[in-house]
Amino acid sequence: MNQSSNPPDRYAIIAGNGHFPFLVLDAAREQGLDPLVVAIKEETSPELAEKTQNIHWVSLGEAATALDLMVAERINKVVLAGQVKHAQLFSSIKPDGMMSRMLHGLSRKNTDMLIGAVVRMIEGRGMKVVDSTLFLKPLLAEAGTLTLRAPDADEAADIAYGREIAKKIAGLDLGQTIIVADRACVAVEAMEGTDAAIQRASTLSNGRRLVVVKVSKPNQDMRFDVPVVGRKTIQVMHQSKATVLAVDAGKTLLFDRQNLIAEANEAGIAIVGM
Repeated sequence: MNQSSNPPDRYAIIAGNGHFPFLVLDAAREQGLDPLVVAIKEETSPELAEKTQNIHWVSLGEAATALDLMVAERINKVVLAGQVKHAQLFSSIKPDGMMSRMLHGLSRKNTDMLIGAVVRMIEGRGMKVVDSTLFLKPLLAEAGTLTLRAPDADEAADIAYGREIAKKIAGLDLGQTIIVADRACVAVEAMEGTDAAIQRASTLSNGRRLVVVKVSKPNQDMRFDVPVVGRKTIQVMHQSKATVLAVDAGKTLLFDRQNLIAEANEAGIAIVGM
């Protein structure tokens, strides 16, 4: 009797901006995979093309082209890797018919609604969007102090206050980062991103010590919009007199983790997973 077997998994990475797509690609290759990369012209670093020949470039507005490409390549698993800036929605990019219908059908254009609609478009073509940390589990922050220095009592109080506020803001899908000084909220992340929010807080803090609290959403979908911290954030924190970074354990990716923690140690910054 012939037994049917499932087709082998064929992965695609839809690459946004930043270092995330590079990490996912490298990690997938370490596991013997050669994923198709669908790179977004307006977002993806051109240097990604130096890492793989299996790459296709599409405009952010070319939803149908991207989906048709993945179907033609017999893709059945898709990883969303890298941010696409909200500001692109208000740019001169011309959406195709599929993207226009998707945008017009949304009651709100926040992150969850937008990416959720993209996921539905992909899965509507028979592909499954998988956990974006699938190949990157070692980079997830664990619970406890990750640096040589732990937060002091005042910093711990700011963390507790910041997490209470940040969880409420994240639940509204406005942002995932709060910057705190002396139990007061100095800045809330919005469309500008974490690093820009920290820099804005620095201009408002009058030189006070800052604590950065970054959280996941109350029901974080690990397929997209997973909290991410990179070395640049540590550098911005150091320049901004931010002394602590608190993140959600098991749900926050620390890019270039070893060097990130080394830089934090050198700067006297405490990193803690909660």
